[in-house]
Amino acid sequence: MFKLTSLNLNGIRSAATKGLQEWMAQSMPDCICVQELKAQAADLSGRFEEIAGSKGYFQFAEKKGYSGVGIYTRHEPSEVIVGYGSTEFDAEGRYVELRFDRPGRAHSPKLSIISCYFPSGSSGEERQAAKFRFLAELYPHLAALKQCGGTPREFVLCGDINIAHQEIDLKNFKGNKKNSGFLPEERAWMTELLGQDSMVDVYRRLHPETTGDAYTWWSNRGQAYAKNVGWRLDYHLATPGFGATARAAAIHKAQRFSDHAPLTIDYDWRL
Repeated sequence: MFKLTSLNLNGIRSAATKGLQEWMAQSMPDCICVQELKAQAADLSGRFEEIAGSKGYFQFAEKKGYSGVGIYTRHEPSEVIVGYGSTEFDAEGRYVELRFDRPGRAHSPKLSIISCYFPSGSSGEERQAAKFRFLAELYPHLAALKQCGGTPREFVLCGDINIAHQEIDLKNFKGNKKNSGFLPEERAWMTELLGQDSMVDVYRRLHPETTGDAYTWWSNRGQAYAKNVGWRLDYHLATPGFGATARAAAIHKAQRFSDHAPLTIDYDWRL
């Protein structure tokens, strides 16, 4: 099995004080996609370039203490892609892709693992407009990635996408229909992305009706975590071929590294 985890760290240095390295050593994912590093290369030097035998590959935001994504892996990638070619959003550290292309692999010679952090629009109209621009850019990029180089490519995008797709993906859906993360336009983008079997929401493939146990983020306000007033914001979005190999999913709610829970999915796949 290929064990793949996604986790918004809300700061890697903060998560490290809460047992991140120990948990990674115990859980031993093949790859873990992390978001919101909130750190620069110098901050990781000598501490976080490698964790529990997994080597890290990163994209940092130009702004200090902001965003940043990475992938830790126990396997050697054939290629590392930092950013997706955006003049606006590559500066914010939102995309890193590891390619594990193996010409002799019978089921699919090309495979990419992507860690991606979608913008949040909750701070106001300006950032919501930026989020819509990001969605408009990312959609054709993912479509093109499927036929990169003229040969079909399987891939899975893991990350905090800051969108709850369906009403079952958040506790208070009625009160959030006008709030960022559950806006009709955001949900329509997800529906289109997943339409006509073009992409797969892997967790929902395995658990199509789960509600409260599906949440991966809880506000720090009030008693949201204690009362499980949460949102499902963290996803594995995969090409159909790769998504079909998913066998089991786990949301590690008890691991409080940040305001997000790690999401792990096991795939019947060999790199």
